[in-house]
Amino acid sequence: MDKIDRMRAFALVAKNASFTAAAQRLGKSARLVSKYVADLEDALGVQLLNRTTRSVSLTDAGATYLTMCEPLLDGFDELEETVRNAQTSLQGVIRISAPTGFGSVRLAPSLAAFATLHPEVEIDLQLSDLRVSIIEEGLDLAVRIGPMRDSSLKIRQLGPMPLIICAAPAYLARAGVPQHPLELANHDCILDGNMSEPALWRFSIDGEDVAVQVSGRLKANAPAASAQLAVSGAAIARCPAYTVARELKSGALVELFSDHRVTPYVVAALFPQNRRLTTRVRALIDHLAGDELICNAGV
Repeated sequence: MDKIDRMRAFALVAKNASFTAAAQRLGKSARLVSKYVADLEDALGVQLLNRTTRSVSLTDAGATYLTMCEPLLDGFDELEETVRNAQTSLQGVIRISAPTGFGSVRLAPSLAAFATLHPEVEIDLQLSDLRVSIIEEGLDLAVRIGPMRDSSLKIRQLGPMPLIICAAPAYLARAGVPQHPLELANHDCILDGNMSEPALWRFSIDGEDVAVQVSGRLKANAPAASAQLAVSGAAIARCPAYTVARELKSGALVELFSDHRVTPYVVAALFPQNRRLTTRVRALIDHLAGDELICNAGV
């Protein structure tokens, strides 16, 4: 039995807090994965995991071992992939997390183009408007929009993402066209709970960053939903540009305060600090950075 197999089994059990989940990831039985971990503990002479009928958790020794063995496993995988790819095309699975709307509208076509270029690469795209943990979920990278606050992750910026204040002509005809951002306090606004400050909308006014407190009866937790509520004429919305680009072109929505846009959000690829990027993941990030769908997503 190879020590690498034992280490990999232990790492997956630790990250998933489950022998069953680790076994599914490895394509082996839970009994065999349990044996791998037990043999590793015997060889080391320490207990790495606390086991009960309901849970699995790391011991102090297990936490230390996990921290040190993960870079070794990543390095081993990269070594194998580098040698293999020196003679063959890119291959293997890339697991990606992305916001639901952006992942469907912009990222999916870009991934399809990458998959066409590299037919031996498998793409596992997982869409969620929650900020999932890349490490805990066993992901290779995440594509995110907005302020990048997680210091445990490396970030590669892919492009800008302006935030657009907009409303339907029907709403503006009914409620009037606000002439200044401060007038938004007297309008119905759609609050996007997926943003860090749903009720504080920021503008650049006379060179200064000004926060305007807004309110409204409508709330959503995804920008695509906010955009569609705005199209219906219900209220004014603040949306990432990609969600309303088509509606702005067709006239279904009208942009407000284009002269007062704040510094845009960014679209970025995030990946763990302590993990070496495999060749295929690095190639995908380079592809995304050069794709107009992604790096010019605000258009």
